[in-house]
Parts: sequence; C-alpha cells; structure tokens
Amino acid sequence: MFPLLFGAGLVVLNLVTSAKSQKTEPLSGSGDQLLFHGADRSDFAIMIPPAGTECFWQFARQTGYLYFSYEVQRTLGMSHDRHVAATAHTPQGFLIDSSQSVRGQINFSTKETGFYQLCLKNQQNHFGSVQVYLNFGVFYEGPEMDHKQKNERKQLNDTLDAIEESTRKVQNNIFHMWRYYNFARMRKMADFFLLQSNYNYVNWWSTAQSLVIILSGILQLYFLKRLFNVPKTTDTKKPRC
Repeated sequence: MFPLLFGAGLVVLNLVTSAKSQKTEPLSGSGDQLLFHGADRSDFAIMIPPAGTECFWQFARQTGYLYFSYEVQRTLGMSHDRHVAATAHTPQGFLIDSSQSVRGQINFSTKETGFYQLCLKNQQNHFGSVQVYLNFGVFYEGPEMDHKQKNERKQLNDTLDAIEESTRKVQNNIFHMWRYYNFARMRKMADFFLLQSNYNYVNWWSTAQSLVIILSGILQLYFLKRLFNVPKTTDTKKPRC
C-alpha cells in the first residue's frame, strides 16, 4: 500500500512541476501540426470610416518585443481632424497602452505567448474618413535556450560562436534600419498627401477667384454701358422735361 501511495505522489509532483515550468504557448490543432500565427512584421495603409474602429492581431511569444507605429496620412469628407486613438491589449484583453495623436508608437515587451490586439479608432471624425499607415510586428533579441542547450553551446568552437553573434547583431541592425525606413515612408506619404491637398486647394480657390473677377468685370461693364445709353428721340417720342 505504501509503495502505491508513494508512486502516486511522485506522479502528482511531476505534473505540478511540469505545469509550473511550461510557457504560455497556445495549443496546436492536432498532433504535431503547428499553429499558424502569420508574419512577424506588417506594414500597410488602411482607410477607417467615420467613427469606425479597425483591429488587428499580432502573434508574439514570451521574451519578445512588440512595436506598433501609425501615422494619419490624409482625411476625406467634411471633417479634417487627423487625430486617431490607438490601443494595445494582451491576449486576455487587458489594456497595455494607448495613444491619441496624428502619429504615435506603442512599444512593449511581451510577457506571455498569444495574439495581441492592436486597434485604431476614428472617434474624432463623425463625418470624415482617415487613411492611416500602419507598421507593427515583433522581434526577439536572441534565441530562447534552456539549460541543456546552454551547456551544449559551451562545448562549441569559439569561432563559430563569434560568427553567430556577429550575424545576429547584423540582423538586428538591419531590422532596426528597416523600421527607420518605414518611419521615413510614413512621413513621406503624409507630406505627399498634404502637398497634394494644398495644391488642389490653391487651384480651386484661384479658379473661383478668377471667375468672380471676370464676372464682376462683365457686370461693371454692363451697368456702365447702361448709364451712357441715350434713348433716340422722334416726333412722336420725345423726352419729357
């Protein structure tokens, strides 16, 4: 009886230990099939309708770093307020951070594995749409290794370790350069739409003013001509005193 109880206690202890040490990885579908979590980086432009909300989900693992950048490029409609509200939520739905501006960033470290929710709200414009350029994703500073992998790495050649470390640094530097390039793209497109809007505004306003000037000149000429219009006199039709 005692060996049986001792064995059952070991099984329960093993289950509790494994449950405490496991990470918050999402469950896969069946068997060895991996869960599809999409790309690690995304950048695109989206049109948000008046008083509308658009949400996206980015998969991230533990010990990662998630970034979310946005910039309003242009507005369409009656309202021209370019401010939008951005929020980031955990996989459980808790708010991490928020931002409300024409352009902004939300950066944070991922403490758990899952799909993080990123939302944009056009709550300031009830009669106008906004076009927003988005750039979000996740990156990891280094590979995740357990204790056994670290012991195996100690036995590798120092030259291979140096090459791997240099390659990882180059990859991180290229990634950050790509992020700065996306920031420049966001500013460039926003400036382009601003210049295009100003160009159209100046053209329409100049055309309207030109038409008003021409119309006022025609009306002045017509009324001046009527002031000097002398009626003809005949025997039956003479001007009265």
